[in-house]
Formats: sequence, structure tokens, C-alpha cells
Amino acid sequence: MATQKLYAGAKLRELRTRMGLTQKDFAAKLGVSLPYLNQMENNNRPVSTTVVLALVQQFGFDVTELAQGDSERLVSDMREALADPVFSDATPPLADLRLTASNAPALARAFLELHRAYRQTHERLASLDEALGREGAQLRPSPWEEVRDFFHYCDNYIDAVDRAAEKFAGLALEHGDMRTGTQIRLERNGVTVRYARVGPLRHFDPDTRTLTLSALAAPATQTFQMLLQVALLHQDQLLEATLDLARFQSEEARSIAKIGLANYFAGAALMPYTAFLTEAQEVRHDLELLATRFGASLEQVAHRLSTLQRPQARGIPFFFVRVDQAGTITKRHSATRLQFARFGGACPLWNVHRAFETPGRFLRQLAETPDGVRYVSLARDVSKPGGHYGAPVRRYAIALGCEVAHAAQLVYADGQDLSQDKAFEPIGISCRICERTKCHQRSVPPLERRLTISPHHRDTLPYEVN
Repeated sequence: MATQKLYAGAKLRELRTRMGLTQKDFAAKLGVSLPYLNQMENNNRPVSTTVVLALVQQFGFDVTELAQGDSERLVSDMREALADPVFSDATPPLADLRLTASNAPALARAFLELHRAYRQTHERLASLDEALGREGAQLRPSPWEEVRDFFHYCDNYIDAVDRAAEKFAGLALEHGDMRTGTQIRLERNGVTVRYARVGPLRHFDPDTRTLTLSALAAPATQTFQMLLQVALLHQDQLLEATLDLARFQSEEARSIAKIGLANYFAGAALMPYTAFLTEAQEVRHDLELLATRFGASLEQVAHRLSTLQRPQARGIPFFFVRVDQAGTITKRHSATRLQFARFGGACPLWNVHRAFETPGRFLRQLAETPDGVRYVSLARDVSKPGGHYGAPVRRYAIALGCEVAHAAQLVYADGQDLSQDKAFEPIGISCRICERTKCHQRSVPPLERRLTISPHHRDTLPYEVN
């Protein structure tokens, strides 16, 4: 198999700008000519091995950043946006989208922002009566989408928050386990922790400084909620500084993001980066062993594995997703080349949907996307009972996976024949951008293909994809 050439012009320009260097000075430090650097920055030439070594020696640069999935994410997001019927036949070829994502990422994000604004306008017009009757109705992105994109393009790793959580974990674990240590740290700061059989999952009264947790919640959930409260009370300046950098367009988005960052802190404290990464590698990413070791839930462990992207100490690049019974994606992140649909559900051929049929069991799947990349995927239901008879049960399924190149580091890949092409099931991202011509589960035609419809012939689909 031929070695894939590395084009990283945007990353090189970003590093040069951050260091305050001219192209001439930057080229001199890298040991290349000025025209050669110019060609690399414009993606007319790949980054050579000599330049990669110079980046490490001269700047201490983490070269894994050159291969981060920003471009793939942008390409996937643009393809999905262009699947909107408003674009009709004006869809650019995939090669043009890749050039835009790698050479002009700011332009790509501006396009996505413009399309998001268009969708917002379209949705408001579809419910005109409601919009006109609401005071202060304004055109702006959905706060949830804005926050989701913030974490999406941060690669789901927030370094300052992660390191602060790891430091707190070291202090809390001096008292034994994380649950006990966290409660002691809260009480030392004047917070009383109590448990109640009725009421919400977590409630904090700032006047009495009383934190009330649901006694019906799982122990891992209770510990997580205590850590979340620690973040809100004692890491407020850090959270606010991070939010200032994000520049959200609305107070709603900022408030949602603050809770998201507090959740991030809680997960990072419950599973401290260095200790968690070391343990994950030792047990070959066995979710159940990690859950027991760190007093966390399976979902918390799977989510944490997908965030291990600290420069110079990266874990396996995982994708993580959570779906509900309708197939709607409620959480998503990918440090791999696999990117999820921003709108709608996931591919029905993916094993995450079958997890609802086999509660309490892990499902394994070898999968291949239309671009030929192969993955090991693990799925399981994570139903959340209400805690008492008659309480509603929230049903979700999660999937965690990585490219087959990392299969030897996964206990879940043991016994699977990775050498057989037929062992890999074909999956996609979204029917509108999936290029497969033969798929028995296709719901709508692909955007970039012509169709043949014959009144004299009917197969699984009422049309043929050319």
C-alpha cells in the first residue's frame, strides 16, 4: 500500500503566525528554500520528512497535530450541507471540497455558518405564526448547535480544563477514593452534601451552600455530579476564561457551554488523563475493567476514551456516539476520519442500532466506509432507569470504535478475522452523501449520482444509482 502524502499547509501557516515569523525566517529554521515553503503552505507540495524533523527539533512541535482530522470534519460537514436541495445541481466535486478544507478552512467554516443561518431562517418561516408572535425573535444559530460545534472543532479536548481536573483528582485521591475525597473537599469549602429520594438529580442552594443529590442515582452518577459542582464552584474563573475565547453569539450558548465544560471537568477528574491512559493501555481498553477501576459508568468511560488527544500523550483516536431509539444522534465525537451526520440519524447498517435488541451485551462489528477506511466498532445499550417503579426509562445506545490499524490494542478485536474483506460490513454517514450504489437500506438517493427509473423494472430500490 502506498504511503499517503501529508498536506498540512494550514497547520504550517498557523504555526508560523503563532511564532511571529516571516516566511523567509520560517524557511531558514526548517532548512528549506522560500519557494518550497510557499508551495507547502499552499498545499502544492506535501510536507517532507526533513520538514517534520525540523518542526520537532526547532519548535518542539507535536507532529501528530499535522494529521488531525479538522479537514476531514470540514469536508464531511460541507458535503452534508451541500446535500440541502437548495443547492440543486451546483454541488462542487469532492476534490474541490478537500482543497477548500485544507487550503482555506476559515472559508469553509464561514460557508457552514452561512448555511446554518439559512436553515434557521427556513425553519422560522416554516413556523411563521409562532415566530411573529414571539417578542425579540432574532436570526441566530441554535445554541445547542453552536456549543456542539465548539467541542467538535476543539477535537473534544480542552487542555487547560483537563489539566486542572487532573490536579484536583490528585488532591481528592489523598483521601482514598474519588467519591470520598470529592465530598471531603466540598465540605472543607463549606458545602454540605446530602441525599434525597425525591427531587432532581442534583440541586445546589447557594444561600445555604447545600448540595442535594438523588439517592436513587447510581454511585458513579452521584460522584460525577459532585465533581461537576466542584467545577462550577471552584473552577469558575477557568471556565469563564475558556468561554471568553470561544466567543459564543448568545448568552444561552455560553450558559450551555459552561455546563458542558463543567461536565468535561467532572469526567476528566473522575478519570485523570495520565492514570486513565496508562490503565486503558494496560487492560487493552476493556470498558468494564476501566469502569470498575475508576468508579465510572460505561458511557463515561467510552466518552473519556474519545477525549484522549493531549499533545505528545495521545491515546488511540476513537470515535464515540450516543443515539436514542429513534436513531437520532445525541452525542458525537470523532478523532478518526469517520465523521457523523450533523443532522438526522446515523447509518442504519451500523451496529449501534442493534444494541437496543440485545440489552446488556457488547456487540462487535468490523465496518468499512465508502472511502475504504476500515474500523472496529463496539456498541452497547446504556439504558438509564428512573430509580423507582413507574419511573420512565431513558434508553440510549453508545458506539465506540477506531481504525483497524489499532485493533491489536483492543481486547474487543480478539478473535476477529481482519484479513477477510467479507468480514467488513459496509456502512456510511448519511444517505444523501453516501456513494454506495447498492444499499438495501438506502432512504434517499445520493446527491452526486444520476438515477435511472424504469417502469418495467423494480429491485430493492425504485431506482438505480448510476
